[in-house]
Amino acid sequence: MANAEMRGKANVPANADMDAAVLVINAGSSSVKFALWSARAADAALQLKGEISRIGRAPRFMARDAAGKILADRAWEPAGGSQETLFRRLLDRIDAQPTGGKLAAAGHRVVHGGARFTAPVVIDDRVMRELEDLIPLAPLHQPHNLLAIRSLGAAHPRLPQVACFDTAFHATCPETATRFALPRAMQDAGVRRYGFHGLSYESIARSLARLAPDLAGGRVVVAHLGSGASLCAMHRGASVDTTMGFTALDGLPMGTRCGSIDPGVLLFLLDKGMTGEALRLLLYQQSGLLGVSGGIGSEMRDLLASRRPEAIEAVDLFVYRTVREIGAMAACLGGLDGLVFTAGIGERAPVIRARICHELAWLGIALDPAANASGEGCITAPASRVAAWVIRTDEAQMIALHTIAALGDAQRDAQRVARGDVQRGVHGDAHGQAQRETQGETTATRITVTRDLVAATKEIVGA
Repeated sequence: MANAEMRGKANVPANADMDAAVLVINAGSSSVKFALWSARAADAALQLKGEISRIGRAPRFMARDAAGKILADRAWEPAGGSQETLFRRLLDRIDAQPTGGKLAAAGHRVVHGGARFTAPVVIDDRVMRELEDLIPLAPLHQPHNLLAIRSLGAAHPRLPQVACFDTAFHATCPETATRFALPRAMQDAGVRRYGFHGLSYESIARSLARLAPDLAGGRVVVAHLGSGASLCAMHRGASVDTTMGFTALDGLPMGTRCGSIDPGVLLFLLDKGMTGEALRLLLYQQSGLLGVSGGIGSEMRDLLASRRPEAIEAVDLFVYRTVREIGAMAACLGGLDGLVFTAGIGERAPVIRARICHELAWLGIALDPAANASGEGCITAPASRVAAWVIRTDEAQMIALHTIAALGDAQRDAQRVARGDVQRGVHGDAHGQAQRETQGETTATRITVTRDLVAATKEIVGA
């Protein structure tokens, strides 16, 4: 399926099996967030969600149903158990769910897809090798994403897995927006701006089309403000530009990441004897709100609760830089029709939203204080020329929808295989097939992967 189609039509086939289930995984360094979704006509319905935390120390399992009721919250032994062991227990738990259907596939959030992967992809050994090559571009996230894929694969070898990329949504950005002012050979080698938080932006674009279709068809800046923070300029629901670039370090100051910085500072620190590893630690884990506040904290709620001048300065810098970059995004769009706040800070910090909107009054934003305090829906006054909204992001739902769509693609591929036509590969689109052929993947491998997927697809489409 083409990239644009995947975004717009990531739905379950009309004859979907109500008993099929998709597992969504978002893996971090010491925790794995999971959600189980059932396949339903034209959508996906949440069954349960939870987290395995404190992995490698004293693992703890917590699960809630779709209404938020706690189903389990307890330690999982043995302490220090491997991810594979923990995934086996998770799969056993899912199988024991009275309302859960048979698990058909797993979808993973993968932070970096590079220039090659611009749509969700079924995972095989070759895909894994290419994703491993991207680890230096997302060292905080990519290793843990891939470890979860390997661990789940070891626990359930026949379970199809789909990678959904945070970079893919920004494939619509014009080439000019992806370039650094470096020699052309570096762009050709992959040194370019990719952008991140794409699954979140895709979720917002989808929700906005339902909540405010006229606004969704216009010029919108989405502010994904959390421990990781970025902005995305959208025109008619497609990404035009974004503040993150080659890595997830760029753009806004974040919880522990520095955001945009003069490269000369890095050269200065290297000249002073700082090692590459020390510099990486500084930029990824010791900077941002944590660094500016002098160690008070990386969480916005802690800084807002503090009266210390360092905390106030950290908040001031965050607001200033966010306002400045929203202005830049509006310039890329040639004007602004709407601003959407999402993610932890964007959804739950009305004082930050109010300060940002106040500084953007020149753009035509007139905040409604009562609506802003409620923290949901449109938060601007009726006379505001630019509408501001608070919309909850749901990356897990997007991953579930893409995974279900990938299984539907697999069924169509299988039908082609049965006819002896293997001109499309497991990517499910002509572009993906060209990629696979370039890599020299054999027809036999494609047929094997596709057949495995077909078995799972039958659980959804009843074929």
